[in-house]
Amino acid sequence: MPPSSAVVQAVDNLGAVSRFRGCGALLSVAVALDYSSSEAAEVPEVPLMQGLSTSLVLIAVLAVAAPLAARFLDRVVRVPIVVFEIVLGMLLGPSLLGWIQSSEFTDTLADFGLAVLFFVAGNEIDFALIRGRPAIRASLGWVISLGAGIGAGLLLVPAPEAAVIIGVALCSTALGTLLPILRDAGESKTPLGIAVTALGAVGEFGPLIAISLFFSGRELGPATGVLLGFVLLTGVAIFLASRAKHTLLHSQVTRTLHTSGQFAVRAIMFILTGLVVLSMVLGLDMLLGAFAAGVLWKVAIARAPERDRKVIETKIDAVAFGFLVPIFFIDTGIDFDLRALIDSPITLAMVPLFLLLLLAVRGLPSLLAAPARSTAADKRAVVLFAATGLPIIVAVTAIGRDEGLITSGISSALVGAGMLSVLLFPTLALRQHRHTGVAAQHEEVN
Repeated sequence: MPPSSAVVQAVDNLGAVSRFRGCGALLSVAVALDYSSSEAAEVPEVPLMQGLSTSLVLIAVLAVAAPLAARFLDRVVRVPIVVFEIVLGMLLGPSLLGWIQSSEFTDTLADFGLAVLFFVAGNEIDFALIRGRPAIRASLGWVISLGAGIGAGLLLVPAPEAAVIIGVALCSTALGTLLPILRDAGESKTPLGIAVTALGAVGEFGPLIAISLFFSGRELGPATGVLLGFVLLTGVAIFLASRAKHTLLHSQVTRTLHTSGQFAVRAIMFILTGLVVLSMVLGLDMLLGAFAAGVLWKVAIARAPERDRKVIETKIDAVAFGFLVPIFFIDTGIDFDLRALIDSPITLAMVPLFLLLLLAVRGLPSLLAAPARSTAADKRAVVLFAATGLPIIVAVTAIGRDEGLITSGISSALVGAGMLSVLLFPTLALRQHRHTGVAAQHEEVN
């Protein structure tokens, strides 16, 4: 076997450990770069690079167009930018115009974007703010959601593995998508924002644990042991980080904050890649490592000067929401199998069905975490926010589709429902909450 074939085979074996399409691609890109000089004469690079260059330019154009489109429609209706990113990806992708073709390189960038999205979610959670009643009630609601989701999956698809895929997808909440929306609306620190943050934290961390247990390729007992080992290791790291003063870290961060050194960003990338690779080696989902990395960095930098922390948060947002996260959502639109939906009326009908199931399975049990003395409108807002899900849905349906556990049609229907939830639910939730605020102000005036 030629050296290049042996290396590619080894990469494929490593990629199988992760159970996620992008991890093998990540390793393949690194190996391809190393072997490019010796294999240049055998690979038709020019057509490949021309297609890749066109796709990259068009993806960059879509990333710029999405916020402009959101701003243009802002006076009529507030639509999250991620919706435009997904829809534009579908428009230029193979499902419609076919101008952009998904490639191994763009898929790898998209997976980096998904990992960074979960890093941001872990980094932005204020555990001191949600501990106690919000976290306990949100956890109880999520357990109910998981059971109800698997039950709904069994009714739709009798196969147990497919039912678990559907159940995990339906019990998720898109915290990484909701946090910027709450922050932009000034709701992050309000009772409603705290409740939604608790629901989102459990709604992302819980499904990641479920994915790692059910789809790690091991029996449930060994998989639980591996998961507990990973949690123990990261827990010890977070505990030690919370106890240390990090004087050297903070001084180096401050010294390079506005220089080419950029130690803070480099340290973030080190922690992120380290925990992602650790989770992959253990056979867990890489997003679990990304989420834990965000929590670890938040603890490590907590005692740094507040001014420095704000600058670092700005840099994280720039890397995440200015570069990698848009690629993930655009790539989601590019990979969306629209034909699998429109070719089957039954599959198409599953989209609104799954959207309603998100409200029933995920939204209603989340009422347990609603703030005390919430109005009816605020409770409806909690249901709508909690039922907003997309990144976990994309990840778990990709696993199910690649493993042959669910059809491409069911995968597309779930992702379509997730996209509609991001499009509709946060906007409706904010309107419900603002209606409550207007009513309260009216009562005070009277």
